[in-house]
Amino acid sequence: MAASFFFYDVETSGFGPRSARIMQFAGQRTDMDLKPVGEPFNHLIKLTPDVLPSPDAVLVTGITPQKTLSEGLTEAEFLKLFHQEVVKSDTIFVGYNSIRFDDEFMRFLLYRNFYDAYEWEWKDGRSRWDLLDLVRMTRALRPDGIQWPFAPDGRPTNRLEFLTSVNKLDHGHAHDALSDVQATIDLARLLKDKQPELFDYLLTHRGKKDVGSLVEAGQPFVYTSGKYAGEFMHTTVATLLAKRPRDEVLVYDLRFDPTPFAGMSVEELTKAWEYTDDPDAVRLPVKTLKYNRCPAIAPLGVIKDKASQERIKLDITTVEKHLASFIKHRDALAEKMQEVVARRDAARERAQTALIDNQLTVDGRLYEGFIGDSDRAALPKVRTAAPDQLSGFASSLHDERLKSLLPLYKARNYPKNLDADERAAWEAFCRHQLIDGGQSSGMAKYFARLQELAADAGDNERRYLLEELQLYGEAIVPSAEDGDENG
Repeated sequence: MAASFFFYDVETSGFGPRSARIMQFAGQRTDMDLKPVGEPFNHLIKLTPDVLPSPDAVLVTGITPQKTLSEGLTEAEFLKLFHQEVVKSDTIFVGYNSIRFDDEFMRFLLYRNFYDAYEWEWKDGRSRWDLLDLVRMTRALRPDGIQWPFAPDGRPTNRLEFLTSVNKLDHGHAHDALSDVQATIDLARLLKDKQPELFDYLLTHRGKKDVGSLVEAGQPFVYTSGKYAGEFMHTTVATLLAKRPRDEVLVYDLRFDPTPFAGMSVEELTKAWEYTDDPDAVRLPVKTLKYNRCPAIAPLGVIKDKASQERIKLDITTVEKHLASFIKHRDALAEKMQEVVARRDAARERAQTALIDNQLTVDGRLYEGFIGDSDRAALPKVRTAAPDQLSGFASSLHDERLKSLLPLYKARNYPKNLDADERAAWEAFCRHQLIDGGQSSGMAKYFARLQELAADAGDNERRYLLEELQLYGEAIVPSAEDGDENG
């Protein structure tokens, strides 16, 4: 089929893709001129009893667990429809902050249901894009023709509901996935209509090859990212500092003189690279840029006009001055930064290992490595097997993650097909997930948070949601085994 966009959005039970779940998925296909093709794709997905939703997330979305159970599909049912109706060749999957949020939830959903977690966005000519950084760069460099909102505190904001409001775009139900999808399409039309050159440039230069060509050309480039400060419209001029494995590089922010950083030790650079909310702390102007995340970058020439330089509070003269200093110090700084990154990666691996060990589940272990070829070949067989035949695949799977996922996959999608031993194992798993740890357990924290929120119950809708969440928690709380009541 011809190339098309598929705009999509998810509403979730929480904010971490390793443990939270998608509760609603909505999308709409359009042609390359942003005209709708076919009907919207909109489904709720059943929440399973091993997962407690975040009360704060439900207050935002308005989707209760009970609603997903009465109207939703199982994850396996949803993914079958998703691949039948949505995953078409030459599709560009698009969202608003989708690369950092929605895509991650989709990958973990696919992984725990015996699908390849990545093919949906790259195989058969498929790819992805994200409008958020396009919006940020448009505001910074080519804002004409579009109204730009400000938050109640007076600071610029690029939140979707604020953008649609000031530009009088229909967005009746923010945080309903389908409403958000339709609003995102309307916003894309506005951007394409008012600033077609920038829209088309970032669309056609979002791939790894084009990104790499510009970054590695040896010249400074304009870079827009949420990691850069809002006071500079999230935009700066950067230059390549060092290459990393897996289509990843370190880039230096030429807004800052590199001389003081070049004299720092590895320990000092490591400290300066750590996140802090201290406004007076020294911040290291080095960022990781990943080619496969559709970064919003452009040649330096796009800020030759004074108006753009004033908006991002950076002039070409400063860039040239800092570039000359950077060239002198690049090799020494790059060598030390490689050690800084190695230390950071080791610390992240230790933290992730500890997190996984504490979760008592393989749901969060997607990024431990790719699935081997023999197991990949078995994935479709698992998905198409009759529920009563699923247990027989355990001996033929090699990846320990898949072996551990198999009984969970069956219990979550086919609970009526569990035999007595499988049901006992599933109930034990749910007990571990929900009530192990006594007052530190997930269930204890869930009810405590509901009590906190009930103290400021607010309007009728909020009270209704809190009551539903209370009833849901009471309905799924497992009976504790002997000796478990006190953790």
